[in-house]
Amino acid sequence: MSRRYLYLHGFASSPQSGKAQYLRDRFAEISLDLTIPDLNQGDFGHLTFTRQLQQVERIINSATTPVTLIGSSFGGLASVWLAQRNPAVQRLALLAPAFQFLSHWLPLVGEAKMQEWQTEGYLPVYHYGEKRSIPLHYQFLLDMQQYCDEELQRNLPTLILHGREDLVIPIQSSRDFAATRPWVKLIELDGDHSLSTALPEIWQPIKEKVLRY
Repeated sequence: MSRRYLYLHGFASSPQSGKAQYLRDRFAEISLDLTIPDLNQGDFGHLTFTRQLQQVERIINSATTPVTLIGSSFGGLASVWLAQRNPAVQRLALLAPAFQFLSHWLPLVGEAKMQEWQTEGYLPVYHYGEKRSIPLHYQFLLDMQQYCDEELQRNLPTLILHGREDLVIPIQSSRDFAATRPWVKLIELDGDHSLSTALPEIWQPIKEKVLRY
C-alpha cells in the first residue's frame, strides 16, 4: 500500500534543518518522497500551534493514501495532535517530542521576559533557520495554553526516539507519555535535543519499524 510521508520540523527551525535534510536524503535512497512543509509560513512572528495544525491538516486532507508523520520536537507534539484529530494519520515517528512544552520552555524564558512579553506583545526568539532573533507575538502563548497532553489518547503505532542528554525537553517527558500508552515504543539514544550525533540511530528504527509494515 502506498503512503504519504510528512516531516514536521521543530519550533524556530525550518525544512533546511540537519535532521530534515538527512531524512529526506535517506527516503530518496529507497525511492520514497518525504514532504517537508515550512511551518513558519513566512511569518514566524505570528506562529500559533493552531495555525501549524491547520496548515498540515490541509495537506493531510489532500492525501489519497494513509499518512505517516515524522515530527521533531515541537513538530513531534504537533504530529500527535494531528493524529488525534485525523484518522488518515496511521503511524507516528517522534524525535524528542515536545511534550509538556510550556512547562519546559517558559522557565527558560524567565519571569522578567514573560512580563515584558505580556506587556509589549512580542518576545524576541532566536530562529535557527533564519539565524536571527524574530519577535514572537504573545498570542502564541495564549493559543498554546489550550492544548493539554492528557487528551492525546489515540491508539496507533507510535515510535519515539529521544536522547538521554536532552536538556530542552528532558527524556522523562517521553517516558511519562509512553508509560500510560502501551501502543508507544520509546527508544532511548545517546544524544542531546538535536540528536545530531545520532542520525544513523534515528534512521534505522524508522526504516525498520515505521516504513516496513
